[in-house]
Amino acid sequence: MESSRPPAVRRYAPEPRPADLRAGDTDRERVAAVLGDALADGRLDHQEHDERTEALYRARTLGELSALTADLLPPEAQPLRTDVRPVAAFFGSEERSGRWVVPTRFTATAICANVKLDLCDALLQSSHVTLHVTVMGGTLTLIVPEGVRIEMPASAYMGGKKNQVPASPDGPVIEITGVVTLGSIVAKSPKRPRRSWFRR
Repeated sequence: MESSRPPAVRRYAPEPRPADLRAGDTDRERVAAVLGDALADGRLDHQEHDERTEALYRARTLGELSALTADLLPPEAQPLRTDVRPVAAFFGSEERSGRWVVPTRFTATAICANVKLDLCDALLQSSHVTLHVTVMGGTLTLIVPEGVRIEMPASAYMGGKKNQVPASPDGPVIEITGVVTLGSIVAKSPKRPRRSWFRR
C-alpha cells in the first residue's frame, strides 16, 4: 500500500547577508590602517583608538569591521563595503573597486555612460554570480582576477561583447546577462606591472 504522506520538502539554508560573511586577516589589516590614520590626524583620540582596536580583533564578520570606520570615511572610501546597492551611471561615469562584497545577483546600468567594476579585491558571495546589465550608448568594463570564469549570454543589439579573460574551468563563474544596445561590455584581467630593466 502506497503511503499518503506528501513528499518531504528539502530546506536550504538561507544565503548569509554580505555583512554576515566572516572576516579575514586582510580585512582586519585594512581597517587597522584606517584607524591608525584617524589617530594620527586627530579624528580619534588614544582612548577611542584603543577601544576600536580591541573591537577590531574581536570582530568576526565584515559588518562588525565596517562599523568601526563608518564615521571616519565617506562610503566610497571605506576599506570594506558590504552594501549591495546596484551600480548605475547616466550621462557620466561610475566605478566600484577595492574590498567590496559582490552579491549572488547584482545589477549594473550604464546609459550614455561608463561603468567600471573592479573585482580584483572583491569578495564573491557565491561561486556563481549573475551580473544583470543594461548598457545603452555606454561601456561597462569588468576587471576580474585570475581564476574567474566569465560567461556572457547577454543580448547585444548593434553593440559589442568582448571577453578577454583566460578560461578557467574550476574557478568561480560570473554570468553576465541583460541587454547591450549601441554600447559594449568588456571583461578583462588586470594589467600586469611592467618589469623594470634595472630590477634584478
